[in-house]
Amino acid sequence: MIDLDWIQRLIDMVDDSDVDSLEISKFATRVRISKSPPVHAGAGDNAAGSAATAPVPSAAPKGVSAATEEAPAEEAKPAATANTTDVESPMVGTFYRAPAPDAPPYVEVGDHVGKGQTLCILEAMKLMNELEAEVAGTVREICIGNGEPVEYGQVLFRIEPD
Repeated sequence: MIDLDWIQRLIDMVDDSDVDSLEISKFATRVRISKSPPVHAGAGDNAAGSAATAPVPSAAPKGVSAATEEAPAEEAKPAATANTTDVESPMVGTFYRAPAPDAPPYVEVGDHVGKGQTLCILEAMKLMNELEAEVAGTVREICIGNGEPVEYGQVLFRIEPD
């Protein structure tokens, strides 16, 4: 089990320091935190290309990495209303709406979901974690696109409870 408080403390320490990136291996878990956006190498750069294409989830704080470009889009989204419940990401990872690329999404806007029903998959460190609904209700908004990176505490869905 990943200790999210420990990861958040690491993020805060990197954010408050001059360190640009940090990578820690602890047993079978590997955590990489980076302030800089990942470098995407050209086709002719083999050494950097293999390192740049390794899919390692970045746990950089909001506003410090490539997520800076996404911040205005998040602000433009309507705020949660009093009659909706926000479903937030419990971890840093990659958001997937379906169990496979060619499969239909778990839920769509307007679908009724039951408590415990799978809403999406969050991939973190090559592990696929199903995120389940904590309340029964109607999905009113899906706040992130398929395959996009997510941060801890980021709103993924808004559900209007029954």
